[in-house]
Amino acid sequence: MKQIELVIQNETGLHARPAKVLVNLAKRFKSSISIQHGGKRVNAKSMVSILTLGAGRGSDITVQIEGEDEENALAEIEAAIRSGLGDNDNNGHVESKPAPVKAEAPVRAQRSDVLEPGVIKGVGAAPGIAVGPVFHFKQVEFDLDSPEMLSAGIRMELSEALDCAKTQLVELHQQMTEKKLGNEAAIFEAHKELLDDPELTESVQARVTMGLTPVKAWKATIDERAAAIGALNDPLLAARADDLRDVGNRVLRLMLGANEKSIAMPTTPVVIVARELSPSDTASFDPERVLGFGIVEGGPTSHIAILARALGLPAIVGVDESMLALEEKTPVILNGNDGTLTVNPAPDVLERARQSQKRWLEYRRFAQEQAALPAISQDGVRVDVTANAGSIADAAEALHMGADGIGLLRTEFLFLERTTQPSEEEQFSVYNAIAETMRTLPVIVRTLDIGGDKPVAYIQMKPELNPFLGERGIRLCLNRPELFREQLRAILRAAPSGNLKIMFPMVSDIAELRQARALIEEIASELNIAPVQIGIMIEVPSAALMADVFAPEIDFFSIGTNDLTQYTLAMDRGNSALASKHDGLHPAVLRLIAHTIESAHKYGKRADICGELGSDAAAIPILLGLGMDELSVSIPSIPTVKAQVRALKISELGSLAREALNCSTAQEVRALVKKQLAA
Repeated sequence: MKQIELVIQNETGLHARPAKVLVNLAKRFKSSISIQHGGKRVNAKSMVSILTLGAGRGSDITVQIEGEDEENALAEIEAAIRSGLGDNDNNGHVESKPAPVKAEAPVRAQRSDVLEPGVIKGVGAAPGIAVGPVFHFKQVEFDLDSPEMLSAGIRMELSEALDCAKTQLVELHQQMTEKKLGNEAAIFEAHKELLDDPELTESVQARVTMGLTPVKAWKATIDERAAAIGALNDPLLAARADDLRDVGNRVLRLMLGANEKSIAMPTTPVVIVARELSPSDTASFDPERVLGFGIVEGGPTSHIAILARALGLPAIVGVDESMLALEEKTPVILNGNDGTLTVNPAPDVLERARQSQKRWLEYRRFAQEQAALPAISQDGVRVDVTANAGSIADAAEALHMGADGIGLLRTEFLFLERTTQPSEEEQFSVYNAIAETMRTLPVIVRTLDIGGDKPVAYIQMKPELNPFLGERGIRLCLNRPELFREQLRAILRAAPSGNLKIMFPMVSDIAELRQARALIEEIASELNIAPVQIGIMIEVPSAALMADVFAPEIDFFSIGTNDLTQYTLAMDRGNSALASKHDGLHPAVLRLIAHTIESAHKYGKRADICGELGSDAAAIPILLGLGMDELSVSIPSIPTVKAQVRALKISELGSLAREALNCSTAQEVRALVKKQLAA
């Protein structure tokens, strides 16, 4: 038997993602593997059991392995735990034993800002207008002591229900992948992992042996495990408890034959309101009967916001709690453009909203029909509208949606969610396929942007108190030249198959650019390949302020407004409590953008944008007025962004942009744009 003691340094401990990596690694070995913490020992091949340990940052754990491959298992598991288990949300490393740090629950936004009587404020998450009655979505609880609930008898045995649930989850994963919702698809993979947990079925069988029926044994097991995880007072683990209840209810519905009747679903077009929606909830809706979403929890980057944008449905999030007190069928106007919910609108207000809704739908339909046409403004200026992509499938979809290229190819998808580094050949095959798919259209390949807040299991890093300000992006790659060299070789080898360019993330100092450029030139010489165009992301204020110093030494800038806004305003862009204040149209951010564009054009270089601001209808006139050359946006946004460019006269937007730079707040900027466009 082998045994080792370690200390967890993940900021949030062994939550779902590292637990999944650990479980999948443990399952590769025949030996029995257990983890002990706080007097409790659990099976390392059981994801649910690991979550119930509550091993947070600073926790002592003991890994015990016994069996024929115990030595190999110990070596690989120790290395994986020490390197953070691929925790993409936290720093996650193991070192010597520091004092435990208790993670604080995030502050929930307390919103009471009502614009005027009958108007409830939220945060716009997906554009458009929905007019219709309120429908409160609530998941029905299963009362297995109710004769009515069991009156129809058990429709499926547990084993059959588990197999059927896994099949459903595979289908949901495929459906959401086809809709370009890769992040949400990954959630259903995690749900399937929960159903594969050996200790869940063992616990159910133990309860059946004690006299419970299988359906009651399953529910009791799910409730017990979810309660144990939820009781750990950790907001991330509480979300995993919700996932466990979600997948548990899926199996219950199958056993009871209650797929349809257990959840009240809309039968006519409605505006869905809820405190929150799980991925399974959103996947269960008939899109023909959903007009829009109003959600109390979450921000504009939550799964419901992503899904709504992909489906073309308006949505507001972070909505005041008073929305949940609305009576069923209350008529509302949900405006995803300005984040408002108008309750019981007057007839004239309702009519104006219906006309706006009609114009929006016609506009979107027309934009999609014209997606293949170039984005040429009313005064003859062409603006490239490209795609933010993260896979070969994304490249093909970008072409279908009329993209002028790929303005941001995220390469992290090749490196995350795995325990070994992708080889040069594996990377080359993907970059080459994307280059061939896009043919002569430009593809800007962002080099590996991990580390700090997005570590991987196979790269050992020191613990960081503030990972967003730590070793990430170009900093990490320059500190690991062999890792960096392999990726650059793969990109340069693929370059002749298309029109690839290379972009470095998180650059904050000219020395970083020079060091990375020298490495590219060295590799290009070794491969006898012509050097490609090189650019940097402007996402750190220092890089924006020094853009005039960078400009002579690059071919293009790409402004990452998500991080630039986060760092400029000192606001975590993932914090829902700050969702309404994290606005890229803040004048401070706009001034940095303006300086970057001016510096680029002074030296005859391009300035592009690849953040969410590029598809914000209120931001586009200002960005074009400042001289932005390219807008790289999410794939579903391409047609409407191109259509908006065609409707503008860029020569008239310079004064608007200059006036925006002199505003005091983001709200003033948005009001200015609204007034200008309405004139």
